[in-house]
Amino acid sequence: MSILNKVKNYREEERRLRWEGTFADYLEIIRDKPEVAQTAHSRVFNMIKDSGIEKKDGKKVYEFFSDEIFGLEEAIERLVEEYFHPAAKRLDVRKRILLLMGPVSGGKSTIVSLLKRGLEEFSRTDAGAVYAIKGCPMHEDPLHLIPQHLREEFFEEFGIRIEGNLSPLNTMRLEQDYNGKIEDVIIERIFFSEDKRVGIGTFSPSDPKSQDIADLTGSIDFSTIAEFGSESDPRAYRFDGELNKANRGMMEFQEILKSDEKFLWHLLSLTQEGNFKAGRFALISADELIVAHTNESEYRSFIANKKNEALHSRIIVMPIPYNLRVSEEEKIYEKMIKGSDMAHVHIAPRALRVAAIFSILTRLKESKKQGIDLVKKMRLYDGENVEGFNKIDLEELQKEYSDEGMNGIDPRYVINRISSTIIRKEVPSINALDVLRSLKDGLEQHPSISKEDKEKYINYIAVARKEYDEIAKKEVQKAFVYSYEESAKSLMNNYLDNVEAFCNKNKLRDPLTGEEMNPDEKLMRSIEEQIGISENAKKAFREEILIRLSAFARKGQRFDYNSHERLREAIQKKLFADLKDVVKITTSSQTPDESQLKKVNEVIARLIDEYGYNSTSANELLRYVGSLLNR
Repeated sequence: MSILNKVKNYREEERRLRWEGTFADYLEIIRDKPEVAQTAHSRVFNMIKDSGIEKKDGKKVYEFFSDEIFGLEEAIERLVEEYFHPAAKRLDVRKRILLLMGPVSGGKSTIVSLLKRGLEEFSRTDAGAVYAIKGCPMHEDPLHLIPQHLREEFFEEFGIRIEGNLSPLNTMRLEQDYNGKIEDVIIERIFFSEDKRVGIGTFSPSDPKSQDIADLTGSIDFSTIAEFGSESDPRAYRFDGELNKANRGMMEFQEILKSDEKFLWHLLSLTQEGNFKAGRFALISADELIVAHTNESEYRSFIANKKNEALHSRIIVMPIPYNLRVSEEEKIYEKMIKGSDMAHVHIAPRALRVAAIFSILTRLKESKKQGIDLVKKMRLYDGENVEGFNKIDLEELQKEYSDEGMNGIDPRYVINRISSTIIRKEVPSINALDVLRSLKDGLEQHPSISKEDKEKYINYIAVARKEYDEIAKKEVQKAFVYSYEESAKSLMNNYLDNVEAFCNKNKLRDPLTGEEMNPDEKLMRSIEEQIGISENAKKAFREEILIRLSAFARKGQRFDYNSHERLREAIQKKLFADLKDVVKITTSSQTPDESQLKKVNEVIARLIDEYGYNSTSANELLRYVGSLLNR
């Protein structure tokens, strides 16, 4: 379908969704669907909930955020469960400004943008439909038309609580245009749009000397005073401030802590009392979520100032730290690259992972727990198995520091350095070493990194390089194994036969000669030693394997190559060790013979077809691994 047809269909869909009727008609709608009359906070919560919730490792994963926010499941769960959910239930938390606080490029703005875009789409669904008094610049809630003395009876009949008073403009229109008959007031369905300033507002403070409070609350239209005769006539007032336009939805307050006090006190009144002062009118009711964001240093300065105590007590601070998982950090870089003009450049596999390893190391704090260094901690955080540590250890590590992830290298720095690498190298392919080199060079020019941190970060680049060396060797050695999976399965089955015979004190029968043999101790030890199983521990390890084998058989399941993680690792390492000399000779030979050349071409083809390399990066990888193995 062409883009113009899609635009046309969207226009027709919006036309189909439009609705207009009297207040009496609107009451019939909310009688059938009371959720239509939900508050702004409730609408945001339901929007998030309706997108789907999954359980992952005992944590809630909200689908609404999952395509854009990576590695922040705990922060998002806290945001939804401690703010949006209770606020949706009209608990006191909704009377607070939501302040997202965290380091630069940590995802704060992305969360706010997702909420805005989400509300725009949600208002076009049945579950998120929003209705307002037609012609009202603040798209006022129609239920404000119900007089105060009848609201208790209305609640008993409809089960809907009404908060807020009819605005001065609609009070006048009710009398003049409808003769006080609320049942005749025209109601329309509205669709949130930041561009059209309907239900979504954004305020960014500028120079306090020049910024006018009218940007928030609207202003008098002096050209109409002669017509209407008074500044207190609501028709002579422009209800076009951000607080007016964001009514029924949400308003983003950027750099809130840099704002002048007069702006912040309006927000206090709005969040606490649900109204604000504008012009020469009574307080104007508004129902909106106020969300702001700031960094940690500004927030600390803000709370240190005693003058801000009243405001501080009316703010809920949600920390949004950096992601601390390598695999999720890779996804962040992939997303940023996809949205850039770099998408056509071939970035060799593992290049982004190595950059992610460096970034995560800069964000982690040294553990006080014995036997845990930063690399082990990084692996545990990423869901990897680390010998000697379990899930309880991971939970203890995560509780050790409440502010972990609030400092370190930000994703934008990494993407900037990758961009620099692409431009400097002037080839359509970059590898992990190019990225590490660029990250290191960039530290010299980074103005906000202290000398002490710079030294630490250079050390982390060395650690990331070491990690990459192991990854690269495994990648090449794996590619060198012809029919790798078959070789691994065959070796594992041989090992299992020997383990079974050893534990049951049986003999094995040679498949060719038929003679009985003792279990092959040399073979078993050559595999077990790959993962550090000592002579004293071999019996316990073999018995554990046999127990696992029996458990699978009882359940009618097949024990295969992936059924025991440590055994799989041992098999891989044994295969790699056997191939090491072949890889060494083949990759380092200046004048490879025909068979070596054939082997190299097979490996390059496998790296391209199965591992995502191109010919340039595959050749670079082979040369590098050859040099590593020859050291």
